[in-house]
Amino acid sequence: MKYILSFFVFFLPLNIFSQKDSLQLGDKYWEDQLYIDITYNLLQDQPEEIGRTGFSYGLAAGYMKDIPFNSKGKTAIAFGLGYSYDSFNHGLKVLDGSVKEFETDPDITSNKIKLHNLEMPIQFRWRSSDAHTYSFWRFYAGIKISYNISNSFRYDLPTGKVSFSNAEKYNKWQTGLTLSAGYGTFNFHVYYGLSPMFKDVSLNGKPINSKIVKLGLSFYLL
Repeated sequence: MKYILSFFVFFLPLNIFSQKDSLQLGDKYWEDQLYIDITYNLLQDQPEEIGRTGFSYGLAAGYMKDIPFNSKGKTAIAFGLGYSYDSFNHGLKVLDGSVKEFETDPDITSNKIKLHNLEMPIQFRWRSSDAHTYSFWRFYAGIKISYNISNSFRYDLPTGKVSFSNAEKYNKWQTGLTLSAGYGTFNFHVYYGLSPMFKDVSLNGKPINSKIVKLGLSFYLL
């Protein structure tokens, strides 16, 4: 929670100072400068021994600098900075604090990974808007680079709870492809991770190459 509060305390004043009415600045205009993502999270390329991921979710918010390619503003590129929180229910048991090795355990009743990330999205944008249209079609494709601020692993056993924080083998820098498309307020959002979650970790001697996939909704403001 402290990461969320810090993010908004820092970035909202920047947005307030920059909030001149963009439609008064001439033919060029800016769209969709703030974003909020709500997603259902999955782990792909999981080891065969692991079943399906339990209910997992993600929340993200940030600021995008929209740079139109022409005066009509229908095509643009955008660079952003944001914060994301992700929670995963998964089937891997951490064997030591450095998270070099995992195993499966049928006695685990709850098994979660919680992540706090800074994210840097880059989008190539097409939209059907103009300077006087507030509901329009949009198609935004791009990449997202994320840096992990903190990570925690916790699972419950009959003998008690076990937890680890800031695992050494968690891959702090990750990259993925993004797509947001829709009309008006509600836009379908996909994130497809290209980087594995972990570095040099194994299950029963086999490498773990789990990657993050997110499906959900994007909301754009201003």
